[in-house]
Amino acid sequence: MTQNPQGQMHENMHTGPVPPQMNHGGHELFDVHEVLSAAVAGLNQYTLLRPHVQDQELLTMLDRQFHFMQEEYNITAECFKTGMDPSKPTQKYMMKQDNDFIFGLKPSQPKKPIQSGAELTDEIISGFMLGVHKSGASLKAMSALETTNPVVRRVLADSVPNCIEMAYEVSIYQNKHHYYQVPQLAQQDMTAIVNSYAPSNIQPSTMPN
Repeated sequence: MTQNPQGQMHENMHTGPVPPQMNHGGHELFDVHEVLSAAVAGLNQYTLLRPHVQDQELLTMLDRQFHFMQEEYNITAECFKTGMDPSKPTQKYMMKQDNDFIFGLKPSQPKKPIQSGAELTDEIISGFMLGVHKSGASLKAMSALETTNPVVRRVLADSVPNCIEMAYEVSIYQNKHHYYQVPQLAQQDMTAIVNSYAPSNIQPSTMPN
């Protein structure tokens, strides 16, 4: 059996020792393939949308996120190819926005599909950016659950919070410009739901056999 630098032993019951670059299960291969394909598509979207951005704040955010996403893509692709630790560790994305949300709905025109690229706006572009991160978080979380290679699993798992952080940054930007509006329930209903759960105090020794 072979042993990689992380200390795990790998062997195929039919063919014998498994080298690090082949330390991937079937589900993992297809799932990580989807993750990397989605990452390429996301980077392509950012590249295509960049010339159409009007707001400097959004442009700065797009560029910062693009460079982070590109580095994360390279790290994921590297460890997927080698089955071993990448040359750089996964970084932690820190958004630049504050976390203040404006609650309530402001009347706006109904949304409808655009008919040409000339109609692209910062609202539409930021919506694409948010979609990239929401789909990325779901794909990476799902794939990590099916990943056998410990390095790839860790890289995918570490990437999920970064998708969440970037999505949150975009949503706060959208909210500030009334692109992403956040309704609230009536205070009485909100209070009832928030207080509808109590802590569990079951001790292991009292659990039924």
